[in-house]
Amino acid sequence: MRSNYLFTSESVSEGHPDKVADQISDAIVDLFLSKDPEARIACETLTTTQLVVLAGEIRCKGVYEDGAWAPGAQDEIEKAVRDTVKRIGYEQDGFHWESFTFHNNLHAQSAHIAQGVDASGNKDEGAGDQGIMFGFACDETPDLMPATLYYSHKILEQMAADRHSGKAAFLEPDAKSQVTLKFENGKPVAATAIVVSTQHGKGYDEGAKEAELKDYVKAVVADILPAALLSDQTVYHINPTGSFEIGGPDGDAGLTGRKIIVDTYGGAAPHGGGAFSGKDPTKVDRSAAYITRYLAKNIVAAGLARRCTIQLAYAIGVSEPLSLYVDTHGTCAEGVTDGAIEQAIGRIAELGRLTPRGIRTHLGLNKPIYSKTAAYGHFGRKPEGDFFPWEKTDLADKLKAALA
Repeated sequence: MRSNYLFTSESVSEGHPDKVADQISDAIVDLFLSKDPEARIACETLTTTQLVVLAGEIRCKGVYEDGAWAPGAQDEIEKAVRDTVKRIGYEQDGFHWESFTFHNNLHAQSAHIAQGVDASGNKDEGAGDQGIMFGFACDETPDLMPATLYYSHKILEQMAADRHSGKAAFLEPDAKSQVTLKFENGKPVAATAIVVSTQHGKGYDEGAKEAELKDYVKAVVADILPAALLSDQTVYHINPTGSFEIGGPDGDAGLTGRKIIVDTYGGAAPHGGGAFSGKDPTKVDRSAAYITRYLAKNIVAAGLARRCTIQLAYAIGVSEPLSLYVDTHGTCAEGVTDGAIEQAIGRIAELGRLTPRGIRTHLGLNKPIYSKTAAYGHFGRKPEGDFFPWEKTDLADKLKAALA
């Protein structure tokens, strides 16, 4: 592991076109899970100028059965889509929640996929697809996330809050951020570059209004980043292209699942390639990524390591994982090894052998909890009630006990 380096992560706002698509897809997941906790959903969304299209496969009792929609179901779906766009704040000529054209092309789940996933006889419920999933945690921030991504998210979250409250009414929904930090001895010591591009109202690309926007962004950065990281050597690039009035789906088409690095660890850890949004928790792309984050975070929270990467692998239709891999990057506590942590994980019965059903049961994933995940990252969030259960550190003591 290198000790001295520059590292950069980016984030995108809730109004970024890809994130609009993610939030719509997860609104559909939540809608169906609220009707049927065993619903199967794989919902993809396309957004572009005045258009939203849904595509994918579903199975949901009381909503879509035997190839037919229940009365009123399609109207309820459209309302969920429009309400999502309204909440984000799009009321522009090129993309308006009330007037965009909407197409619903969801249809029945493949029977051949269903037979591999569903439990039957002595067969436990299988994984919804093959694949590899990674989880990660490190001690760079209080939420055990990479600092570059953590601050990138927080900048945009604050800007969105100020936009919604009216404090920064000149902001429009689409925005991106990027934070570059200098690391010495593996710890962040300085912010060398901050990039923020934000959609704005008319006139905020010149003169006094442009200066107001840039001063506002710098003030947000100063509130979010620790003062020790900022100096007169920090370089700011705020709306470096100039005007940014046309944004969101009107400026660029959006698709579900195109921001997988923003959704996870900002490039600081490997990614198996599978997106999260639009998928019910039988899809291990989602549920296994959550459990690996949960395990990695608890390992770091327990003081067993300062940095931890975990990989799981699955085969479609097979319940138990094919492999479990732990890498603490040489940061293990004294007397602890990566192999010993792997064995300790296997001894914790509550994890249900890390099968899809075991993961869902332990984390309580068969609930409408996903819309909140679809912007500003799935990880490093505060667990509240049923939301973000994979961010809890309630396994730390059990891991330490299993290693004793």
